[in-house]
Amino acid sequence: MFRGLQVVRADDNTVTVSLRADLQDADLGAGEITLDVEWSGINYKDGMALAGNRGVMRTNPLIPGIDLVGTVSAIDETSASTFAVGDAVIVNGWGIGETQHGGLSERAKVRSDWLVPLPASLTPRRAAAIGTAGFTAALSVLALEHGSTGAAPIGDGEILVTGATGGVGSIAIALLAASGYRVIASTGRDEHREYLLSLGAADTISRAELEEPGRPLQKERWAGVIDSVGGQTLATALSQTVWGGTVTACGMVGGTEIPTSVLPFILRGVNLAGINSVECPLPLRLAAWQRLADGLDTSLLDSMTTEISLAAAAEAGESILRGELHGRTVVNVRS
Repeated sequence: MFRGLQVVRADDNTVTVSLRADLQDADLGAGEITLDVEWSGINYKDGMALAGNRGVMRTNPLIPGIDLVGTVSAIDETSASTFAVGDAVIVNGWGIGETQHGGLSERAKVRSDWLVPLPASLTPRRAAAIGTAGFTAALSVLALEHGSTGAAPIGDGEILVTGATGGVGSIAIALLAASGYRVIASTGRDEHREYLLSLGAADTISRAELEEPGRPLQKERWAGVIDSVGGQTLATALSQTVWGGTVTACGMVGGTEIPTSVLPFILRGVNLAGINSVECPLPLRLAAWQRLADGLDTSLLDSMTTEISLAAAAEAGESILRGELHGRTVVNVRS
């Protein structure tokens, strides 16, 4: 038996979160690879799952946790996996913590083709601190640098990062700044300015500047944008992007609608690149994790990381939904 956080939604929609110590492998569902989980994390999706949100909690009961880092403990004899027992691996995406039981448990079952080998330069804790948020940030940076939608790579100028104090934004700033880009971070709280500058941002702007409706084409300002907010913020960012620039979109906390027109796309050649970390193919996954292993200052990563125990994960889920967490929160599943 092992420990894990389990969310149960009753017929009357009452949601119960409990730390169980009597889970067994039979409770984990399908998967030819069994993992001993060491680290997980708290992302916004985890907060939603822990709250019983039907859009995220798509199996009931559910062990949340869209990130996990651990070691292979067993492989089904029918598996063609190239991994071996004892290998250190990362899993994020593919529906874990949503349709498949996730990382807030001491054990997990997954498919072999979901596994990414832990880069040699990263510790398990740091890989968990990067997690889906950092992985998404790396995919966004790669899209800016390599023009995954046919766009030109980043030119000279400033790169805007919205939702900057969140996990995606924080790691995007650190990655971009380490590569020599001038990063402008958008935040709604003045008290976070020093934190964002410490990550490498050259300056900050108020979130309110991007939330006001305006013309679909405004003064060209951004050589590229990494947006994790959506809604009006994304529309404003598009309207201010230079000719041929790329804007990546990976979030919708500001809304799912984009109140804009075709003008940024057909008059300035702006490219909008959607970032999907859940179903990202393996070659791109490996490239993103290598970009993180090679380009992320681990001392900065450590400075933005808070560690909690498995028992504290439910409360942290509530905190992230209230906007009270910044940076990255890792869960020591074994504590």
